[in-house]
Amino acid sequence: MIRVGQGFDVHQLAEGRPCIIGGVEIPHEKGLLGHSDADVLLHAIADAALGAIGEGDIGKHFPDTDEAYKDADSKKLLSSVWKLVKDRGYELGNVDCTVIAQRPKMAPYIRQIQETVAGLLESEVFNVNVKATTSEKLGFTGREEGIAAQAVILIQKT
Repeated sequence: MIRVGQGFDVHQLAEGRPCIIGGVEIPHEKGLLGHSDADVLLHAIADAALGAIGEGDIGKHFPDTDEAYKDADSKKLLSSVWKLVKDRGYELGNVDCTVIAQRPKMAPYIRQIQETVAGLLESEVFNVNVKATTSEKLGFTGREEGIAAQAVILIQKT
């Protein structure tokens, strides 16, 4: 049996915050603003995984009204989500992700992000695809006001 889920997330760029995408801190003059560490990519992957098992979204599981998740490490949040997936008897088939950002440029960090995500999802790197695009200077990502990410995941019964 296979199941598919999709996730999407957006976070605003702000001064004085680290820029963490896919569990990797990327040098940039601004970082992502959020209740947790605001890792837009890991949030999209978590939402995709939760969608695949019919468990809502990360806001349901880790509400931004709960101080326990203030500045939370999104790697820990995704690991918790992945435990739910595994407890249902699934493993990763593959995940395909896109980061939408004018800057910072993602290319130098893609492999490290893939390795991080593969580790969190207990899978091989070749099952994790991460790509990046700009929005050609259009919209909030093009104006460098924020970063978006989307993910599609396929899970399969073990």
